[in-house]
Amino acid sequence: MTAPRFDELIHPSTRLVLMATLAAADWAEFSYLKDRVGLSDSALSKQLTTLEDAGYVETERRLDGSRHKLRARLTPIGRDAFDGHVAALEAIVDPVTTRRGARRPDEAPTRGVVR
Repeated sequence: MTAPRFDELIHPSTRLVLMATLAAADWAEFSYLKDRVGLSDSALSKQLTTLEDAGYVETERRLDGSRHKLRARLTPIGRDAFDGHVAALEAIVDPVTTRRGARRPDEAPTRGVVR
């Protein structure tokens, strides 16, 4: 079990989606990440550089015919940070979902409600 560790670097939605996507793959091509996250080339490059500078992501440029293609993957440090962040989010959400039981999120709570 991974110890919960909230990570401010990973938490912004764009980086969280990038990390989750990379956690599910060995390598992910730049074009796939761009489509998945919905960023421009420059915005995705900036986010990947931020994660790479933190040691969370490794990138590799490969020659494909006459074009260079970039792909990325999580490093072991990045996977550990992502797992810790997910565990922290689960720890935040779990008490709420436990109190709610199995009812739908849009149902009113039945315990402690005065009618």
